[in-house]
Amino acid sequence: MLFASSFLLNVTAAGSPPADKRKPGLYWTLETDKGNISCKLFEAEAPVTVRTMVGLAIGKISYVHPETKQSERKKFFDGLIFDRVIPGVMIQGGDLLGTGVGHPEGPSFPYKSEIVASLKFDAPGRLAMANSGPNTNDTHFFITEAAYPSFDGKYTIWGQCENVDVVKVIARVPRDAGDTPVTPVHIQRVVIERVGPAPTDAPEESSPPDFPAE
Repeated sequence: MLFASSFLLNVTAAGSPPADKRKPGLYWTLETDKGNISCKLFEAEAPVTVRTMVGLAIGKISYVHPETKQSERKKFFDGLIFDRVIPGVMIQGGDLLGTGVGHPEGPSFPYKSEIVASLKFDAPGRLAMANSGPNTNDTHFFITEAAYPSFDGKYTIWGQCENVDVVKVIARVPRDAGDTPVTPVHIQRVVIERVGPAPTDAPEESSPPDFPAE
């Protein structure tokens, strides 16, 4: 997830930026080894999750590395791998160690679940937080490749992704018995982009406060 590059615009030959046809809002684009996945974030429905994940993506939030126990602050997701892929279901990333158990530590983690009744796993491309139970969100996220109603009410949905064809490609790479790709698939970087006017205290412009679990 890259703040400095998020506002770079492609310029036409006439010198004017092309019109952005996307709906107003905040977008999270994963540039991966297999192609890009662009997601519109649900700022109103999952404000803590969006603020935390965007803050991590642009290097505004610090965390404690689970192995070194040292505080770090960098563009968190750049260079990480998808550590779990299940064809027909989802792809998962956001693990510091690439093992599925690399959870960041520090006062901002874990943080609360944000379950919204109106948001369901009723469409492909749902961007959601993996967890080990209520109020255990950290940095592990997944993107669904199909509707999956059995997930409803269990995981925070914080965005809707396009380019589900890329999700399907990643989900079908050769994997081991633990559903980890045999050949790593990297998140090269995450780009954060705002389309339209930014609200006061927009997640991409300021550091979020610490959010302990509730």
